[in-house]
Amino acid sequence: MMMMKQKLLLLLRYRRKNRVLFLSLLYLSVLSPLLFFSHRLNLLSPLGKDFLEDLYRVAYKTDSLKLNAVEQEGAEELEEPNHVVYKVKDSVSTINYNSNQNNDSEESRIAGHRYELLERNGFDHDEIRKQGTKQKESSSMAGDKDIHVHSLRMPDDNIKVTNKDSGRKEGKHNQIVNSESHEVRNPKIEEIKDQILRAKTYLNLAPPSGNLRLKELELLMRELEQAVGEATKDSDLSASVLQSMRHMEASLSKAYRIFPNCCAMADKLQAMKHTTEQQVRSQRIQATFLAQLAGRTTPKGLHCLSMRLTAEYFAMRPEQRKLPNENKIYNPELYHYAVFTDNVLACAVVVNSTVSTAKEPEKLVFHVVTNSHNLPGISMWFLLNPPDKATVHIQSIDNYGWFSKYNTLEKPNSSDPIYTSELNHLRFYLPDIFPTLNKIMLFDHDVVVQQDLSELWTADMNGNVIGAVGTCKEGEAPFHRMDMFINISDPLLGERFDVNACTWAFGMNLFDLQQWRMHNLTSLYHKYLQMNIGIQPLGWLTFYNKTTLLDRRWHVQGLGHNSGVDRNEIEHAAVIHYDGIRKPWLDIAMGRYKNYWTKFLKFDQPFMERCNLQP
Repeated sequence: MMMMKQKLLLLLRYRRKNRVLFLSLLYLSVLSPLLFFSHRLNLLSPLGKDFLEDLYRVAYKTDSLKLNAVEQEGAEELEEPNHVVYKVKDSVSTINYNSNQNNDSEESRIAGHRYELLERNGFDHDEIRKQGTKQKESSSMAGDKDIHVHSLRMPDDNIKVTNKDSGRKEGKHNQIVNSESHEVRNPKIEEIKDQILRAKTYLNLAPPSGNLRLKELELLMRELEQAVGEATKDSDLSASVLQSMRHMEASLSKAYRIFPNCCAMADKLQAMKHTTEQQVRSQRIQATFLAQLAGRTTPKGLHCLSMRLTAEYFAMRPEQRKLPNENKIYNPELYHYAVFTDNVLACAVVVNSTVSTAKEPEKLVFHVVTNSHNLPGISMWFLLNPPDKATVHIQSIDNYGWFSKYNTLEKPNSSDPIYTSELNHLRFYLPDIFPTLNKIMLFDHDVVVQQDLSELWTADMNGNVIGAVGTCKEGEAPFHRMDMFINISDPLLGERFDVNACTWAFGMNLFDLQQWRMHNLTSLYHKYLQMNIGIQPLGWLTFYNKTTLLDRRWHVQGLGHNSGVDRNEIEHAAVIHYDGIRKPWLDIAMGRYKNYWTKFLKFDQPFMERCNLQP
């Protein structure tokens, strides 16, 4: 009997132990997976949420998620391009994460293509580059099925990611996050910038009517833009901003579901690109027009100076208006320089720079020809600021009654002020203007003389009429040939002119007036004037095969339009020329070259100060 009781007790104990063991195993089998996967889901952070949303979208995708934003876009809003410049199939790529060798290069190529598209739609290039690591991170999302990559992925990329090894994907993702944490100092601010960039992309692609989701996205984007603008580091961000970041991430996820049709989105992007290119062309035309207008407009200070000098001139008695050294004006033994201008300061710089660099300033004679409106102001300037020992002779173009009989300005393109300028055409009548002189040097009023020029007056011109610097040396700017400006194929020109004939520069030219009269070149100029071409081509035709080319150091051009002129060339040049629309007396002048011009003016003079003229 006792034996039976002992056996029964042992059996009960055995069953109890088995029950406890079974319940323990059951408890572990239920709770352990929950603990393990909840920890894994926490590691995924916002990326994990996006990943789960994509899986949900693939599993439950229905026709209700079709692209409604593009379908509402009509032809009235965007003009389609005339030809196909893009095909979706050209940018389709499949990334297989089982091949680690080609992964980085493929992502880099896709990211570069995406940056290019974003830049075409007006996004800042530097801001886009800062998001590079985040885009690589977002491109590592995967699932058991093919899913569309989103985050900063442009819709027209149409890229699908296939990944059968989720563990490898997660390890790679953690590696990217860890490496990024070492490189980015303010990850929160960078993340906000990334969200703003993505939001701008979606909003640019949305139709004007939009929907509630996109309006919410726009409000969040503005709020985050203001927060980022006021913050310099992550610690400056408030708790409300961090909360807005979470709301923004959710809104971006919703906005992405509005644009699942990549083909239609690519068509819309091309229409946007075509419209943007048209706008760019229009803006460039307008910018060119405004620049030309600024170049032809007299600055307020310069106009004030001219008016004050004119008033002062007429306040003087007639006998006080005479300039000194009038007996030297027509002496052929001296160095005569001609300047045709309507600009007081420009003329002053030409005279002052030439006199200050001359070895024998007493031999210099300047013949300034202007119009009747500017003659009193320019005369008054040199009465107040006599150029040392040099002589200045000022004349009005109205004094040349013979000039009007040629009627040179009644041409079909008379709307061009450069072509119709009387002062510009006057250079072709030098023998008539200075009948007693044998040689004369003609300056444009936008030049500065930096060296003594007496050496040029003794140069042998070999019987030619003009001495000038050539502009057709290979590999050097400016490079001009006659066929680039004149239609040499014209039968009237082709027999006389060489297609590869070298051109030369106006601005600083030495003329042998005796040879000019001998060849009667003014009559030849009248003949070519009927061709209705510009001033420079007229000069090249008129003085063809009668030009002596000077060394380039005598005349360096480009300071009024070329920001890349060699500084060493400028420093060693005898004459520098501000050819182009960016003249040194204008607000649009190039700052790097302006000092070469302003150093020959004294801005502390009373008239300069009253007109607020400053260097």
